[in-house]
Amino acid sequence: MAWDVFSIIGTIAFAISGAIVAMEEEYDLFGVYLLGIVTAFGGGAIRNLLIGLPVSTLWSQEMMFQIAIAAITIFFLVPHHLIKHWNRWGNFTDAIGLSAFAIQGAMYAVSLELPLSAVIVAAVLTGSGGGIVRDLLARRKPIVLRDEIYAVWAAGAGVIIGLELFTGDFFLYMLFIVITSLRVLSYMKHWKLPVRTLKKDLEKPAVVISTDKKAHR
Repeated sequence: MAWDVFSIIGTIAFAISGAIVAMEEEYDLFGVYLLGIVTAFGGGAIRNLLIGLPVSTLWSQEMMFQIAIAAITIFFLVPHHLIKHWNRWGNFTDAIGLSAFAIQGAMYAVSLELPLSAVIVAAVLTGSGGGIVRDLLARRKPIVLRDEIYAVWAAGAGVIIGLELFTGDFFLYMLFIVITSLRVLSYMKHWKLPVRTLKKDLEKPAVVISTDKKAHR
């Protein structure tokens, strides 16, 4: 039951997230659908490749494709004044998609009896892979590489599920709420990971040489 719920939640959230980015970039209707579909299914496709599943596994999710298309269509038809704060919508739907797909990806890896490292990778790639592809297609810096903490929360979900410390749908739903809340707090409070730059300071004070003859009198 939890698997289906998280699949649907993640698909809808990331489909809308992709549609929001496409509309922001002023893509046409085809571009909105394309970016929405890629965002919803890109992470799962990348995960499947890395854990050894055939690419054709993606095409068995016909119902999820229909749900994604329906979500994009509804959002595209929503009057503009109802989504005037689209940037907040985008961050929130992205947080929901990250949480739902991270948990779903970790559950998938556990069901295949993969090691903990693979469970963590599956959680991170499923949770953030679609967003990375979306941002690259939109010629943006991937959100996973931005200042606020992002993929760390997906990795945390992978660790908790991979260790199987807790079981049951109720625990998974609570974990979903916690991961979503942490991601929302990350961009609201600007939580960041440590950064170290190797760039040299090229901005040195310019030396001004006066050619005004009056300055030498």
